[in-house]
Amino acid sequence: MTGDQPLPPDKFRVALVQMSCGPEPEQNLQKALERVADAAGRGAKVVCLPELFQTQYFCQREDASLFDLAEPIPGPSSEKLAAAARQNAVVLIASLFEKRAPGIYHNTAVVFDADGSLRGLYRKMHIPDDPLYYEKYYFTPGDLGFRALDTYVGRLGTLVCWDQWFPEGARLTALQGAQILFYPTAIGWHPAEKAEFGEAQHDAWRTIQRAHGIANGVYVAVVNRVGFETGNVRGKSAPGQGLEFWGGSFFCDPFGRVLAEGSHDREEIVVGDVDLKSLEDIRRNWPFLRDRRIDAYAPISNRLLDSQ
Repeated sequence: MTGDQPLPPDKFRVALVQMSCGPEPEQNLQKALERVADAAGRGAKVVCLPELFQTQYFCQREDASLFDLAEPIPGPSSEKLAAAARQNAVVLIASLFEKRAPGIYHNTAVVFDADGSLRGLYRKMHIPDDPLYYEKYYFTPGDLGFRALDTYVGRLGTLVCWDQWFPEGARLTALQGAQILFYPTAIGWHPAEKAEFGEAQHDAWRTIQRAHGIANGVYVAVVNRVGFETGNVRGKSAPGQGLEFWGGSFFCDPFGRVLAEGSHDREEIVVGDVDLKSLEDIRRNWPFLRDRRIDAYAPISNRLLDSQ
């Protein structure tokens, strides 16, 4: 910051809004705006909302009429979110269904600074296509690359849900100077699989993201939704068993220590404190970025390294 603007803080609070989502987009947006104000009242300087929070997770089916949910950016929803960031003096990260052009739609994270200005977009790069996660039908893969954006509190990186399984995205974002990686998320259990695989699935999800913090010397903030959903949007649901979103939003430090964590089944605001000065000390003692063998990594850009 320059001039009369205050210097960014070394220590500040992050809030993750773990919420359930109903069938009416307008009600979900209003709930989210209320939660942003609540988080600011708890001292948060950065607030992150879950992936596609304005609707139930509609990608449980392929339905062309659901493209009507998408909006341009700037658009009506982003304008309300920008106003909330400004009114509450918080950096606000929100995940939106972006209408970029006819036939081109993205799953997009938007970052607003504490004055309400748009700092930038991140368009989800990795798009899944699994049972009840039919995202390739709706979303064009991102074309902005992995990005770190400057905000009042520092340099932040935002990725989205399926991106969280790929260490390359975390690394490339951290290499641009991101001090915190945010992962707005919508992930849950298939009811038929939960008893056998549920615990292992959740543990793998938590572990891979903690590892991103350790490997890159950054904080990691993950925010998920809660509740059982059938993809009900304005009274129309997907066929099938639905999904039980497992919550578990968490915030961890560069050692991978979980500083704050949400439940599996309750709406709540998960808060954690950042100390940016600690990053210098941690990276001095665990200099993973220093010791990278950048001369030896070129083959990683191949799909597969076939044996000779």
